[in-house]
Amino acid sequence: MPKEPQSIRVVIYDQEYFMRGDLNQEYIQKLAKYLDTKMRSIAERTRTVDTLRVAMLAALNVADEYHQIKARYEEVTQHVDKKVDEYTDALDEILKDAV
Repeated sequence: MPKEPQSIRVVIYDQEYFMRGDLNQEYIQKLAKYLDTKMRSIAERTRTVDTLRVAMLAALNVADEYHQIKARYEEVTQHVDKKVDEYTDALDEILKDAV
């Protein structure tokens, strides 16, 4: 019989939520704390009290962070791929000359 997903209680911006899923409880708590911190920081900077507005600004902020990290990852991946190709070509030359 499959195990029932556990319910995890999190508090984000003074609101209580119950999450269900197979994710690690510590990980879910870490995500909730990150979002709570992000929302509080935005609310303080913008002096906004509207929870929905704060949540939307936090979502945009997190999306921006994600896309910046993704762009950096892709840049690094392209650099690594280029280096692998260069080293493969160099190794092919060395092996060709050795045979």
